[in-house]
Amino acid sequence: MAKIAFKEITKQYAGTEKPAVDRVTFELPEGTTCMLVGTSGSGKTTLLRMVNRLIEPTSGEILIDGKNVLDENPILLRRRIGYVIQQVGLFPHMTIAENVRVTAEIAGGWTRQRLAERVDELLDLVGLPPAEYRARFPRQLSGGQQQRVGLARALATDPAILLMDEPFGALDAITRARMQEELLRVQRDVHKTILFVSHDIEEAFKL
Repeated sequence: MAKIAFKEITKQYAGTEKPAVDRVTFELPEGTTCMLVGTSGSGKTTLLRMVNRLIEPTSGEILIDGKNVLDENPILLRRRIGYVIQQVGLFPHMTIAENVRVTAEIAGGWTRQRLAERVDELLDLVGLPPAEYRARFPRQLSGGQQQRVGLARALATDPAILLMDEPFGALDAITRARMQEELLRVQRDVHKTILFVSHDIEEAFKL
């Protein structure tokens, strides 16, 4: 698990009068879920993406277990952080098993047998029976099932931190509610540190 601390974080985009994020300070204890809720343009996604250095802060510090993220190699940093977005981005030419294991393959250090076992573990974790789903392709899955695969892929390398940027925003209300319940169940099992962006206040209270 990992603790995240934001210290006076500011992000000012070029050509703008006001900062997107202005002197934000808070701590996210390890193993907890923090909801960033606000309207479009309020800086939620900007704040989230500064954690894995997809965006660089103008000033301030973001610390993971006491270490400034700006002092880390961004590629190695991102390998330690799971990232789930609204557009799942599954590779259409790959099977579900191949999509789940791709991040672990890139990170390296996994044997072929361990990768296969890890895929099955994760599919079980997100409620997709491996024997039924591992050989399917993304086009054969519903939107909710694809989001489950996206969550499994984000967990493949067993990251301490999960960044989730409105991952259920494109789903219908019933599927969205099911995925919220699924995330709660998964979090009870794996105890990750989760930073979750949403514009839905009901979702925030639920999670």
